Amino acid sequence: MVPATPLTLAEASDSELIARHVAGDDHAFGELFRRHKDRMWAVALRTCRDPEIAADAVQDGFISAFRRAGSFRGDSAVTTWLHRIIVNACLDRLRRLRPTSELPEHDLADRRDHHASTEVRLDVEEAMAKLPDGQRAALVLVDMHAVPVAEAAVILGVAEGTIKSRCARGRAALAEHLGLRTTEPEPAPDRRSTRAAP
Repeated sequence: MVPATPLTLAEASDSELIARHVAGDDHAFGELFRRHKDRMWAVALRTCRDPEIAADAVQDGFISAFRRAGSFRGDSAVTTWLHRIIVNACLDRLRRLRPTSELPEHDLADRRDHHASTEVRLDVEEAMAKLPDGQRAALVLVDMHAVPVAEAAVILGVAEGTIKSRCARGRAALAEHLGLRTTEPEPAPDRRSTRAAP
């Protein structure tokens, strides 16, 4: 029997840690949590935009992963499985929140300073908040965390073409929210009866 020492756990692969957890090792899931909590927190924070909601979503997600570890089939990486659980927990939290309130704006104002890069980052965060949940989740994974499109499709449970479409629409919407010109040509003016002055 392999002793559950920190060194042994540290050397184990993610899938071995899941197997040990399912087999009753009390320390295996803790090691998995330590390895991936920071990245999952970053994904949750960018998806939810609010630290409290993100913290709740990460907690929900890891509790769900702890309980559902036996259903992990190993047909994808453990990180892909965790991403999917965390993103779904974020979207669930946002859906529950949306009918009664908007995401708080004070967090952006409180963190604003005079440094230009901070202002740009906050502008992007504010623009990201205006995107539909599906587009925001796709952009967070693909553009901010460099998750391949195929893996993002598995995480979000949609086709690869849907991820590409959501990313394209999300990028176009971000450019519009940020007042940037897109490289796509404007539609021909002959079918427009009027156009507002800039």
